[in-house]
Amino acid sequence: MGTFEAGFADVVIVGAGHGGAQAAIALRQNGFEGSILVIGREPELPYERPPLSKEYLARDKTFERIMIRPGAFWQDKGVEMALGHEVVAVDPDARSLRTADGATLSYGNLIWATGGDARRLSCAGHDLAGVHGVRTRADADRLMAELDAGAKRAVVIGGGYIGLEAAAVLTKLGCHVTLLEALPRVLARVAGEALSTFYQDEHRAHGVDLRTEVAVDCLEGDGTKVTGVRLADGHVLPADLVIVGIGIIPQVGPLLAAGAAGGNGVDVDEYCRTSLPHVYAIGDCAAHANDFADGAVIRLESVQNANDQATTAAKAICGTLVPYKATPWFWSNQYDLRLQTVGLSTGHDLAVLRGDPATRSFSVVYLKQGKVIALDCVNMVKDYVQGKKLVEARSQIAAERLADASVPLKDML
Repeated sequence: MGTFEAGFADVVIVGAGHGGAQAAIALRQNGFEGSILVIGREPELPYERPPLSKEYLARDKTFERIMIRPGAFWQDKGVEMALGHEVVAVDPDARSLRTADGATLSYGNLIWATGGDARRLSCAGHDLAGVHGVRTRADADRLMAELDAGAKRAVVIGGGYIGLEAAAVLTKLGCHVTLLEALPRVLARVAGEALSTFYQDEHRAHGVDLRTEVAVDCLEGDGTKVTGVRLADGHVLPADLVIVGIGIIPQVGPLLAAGAAGGNGVDVDEYCRTSLPHVYAIGDCAAHANDFADGAVIRLESVQNANDQATTAAKAICGTLVPYKATPWFWSNQYDLRLQTVGLSTGHDLAVLRGDPATRSFSVVYLKQGKVIALDCVNMVKDYVQGKKLVEARSQIAAERLADASVPLKDML
């Protein structure tokens, strides 16, 4: 499973996450009969990433239960896996690539599905032991080992989904958790104030010391291991471990060095083609013009986007050009709360609360110029399912009507 069987593959997929795995599956589903090689930087077969900060960290799921497919599946489908290898260079003219250990490989078509690396703090102490991202199985395993060794005081830096999910799990596991967010509210980049306020209240009710508008000066340690987080005001928070959840850096260096257009990610067209011939990019690292963002070029960090772009690229390689038009959706599990989001709320000019947050079951409907562009649904599966159609239709509905939770959203289409 770990070595290259040949110096050429008809399709080489770089990245063995959701996008890379789905690309291989979609190629076979669309009748592709050539050779497929998936190159993964980690030693594991493709697995689901979202559970790393949720069910896997909480030990509600074993690693086997988060694998995308069992090992026999890939052999069955004739998909070769080269695991534990990192691609460091691409030569688009020769249609070849080189790995960190010096192996070279030629390709017919290349699908770049590398995702990104967890963004690290830039302050002193960022490289101390006990400072964690939650991006890979190895990250989660190191974190679990420290919890097993008795770590009880955790500081989580970043109030996005990864930080909030990790805080919820650590609280459940008996840790004293302090969560620090630099902005005035958590989830500020992805949700409206009503949702932010609700989750802040929930975490505080569960015992999390949640602080907003807080700047970190540095991490302190005993020479090797982190012992505390020094804030800009000089206050030091004692810490046995620190989790950093401040976003990702798209892993596209080799493509940009080879001349691919891009910057924050690699640019792709509606068929997931980069500016390099025979090179596609999908998932977290692919910057694309998105209809749900009014055509703005964005990167979408979601399983939905990785899977749907993988299918788009696979179809294109098989000769069927179907533009990427998928509806964005996301989810987050924290405590006994399931948040489901459909659409993109960025740029909304009105947020309509539907239901009462005090019941812990409600939705927020986001409008832009009178049209429904997104919904955040907390323990409200019906609103999520029915609201998706409103988002796709860009429905124009009066705010008062949307706010009436006694009327099903399907009746508003």
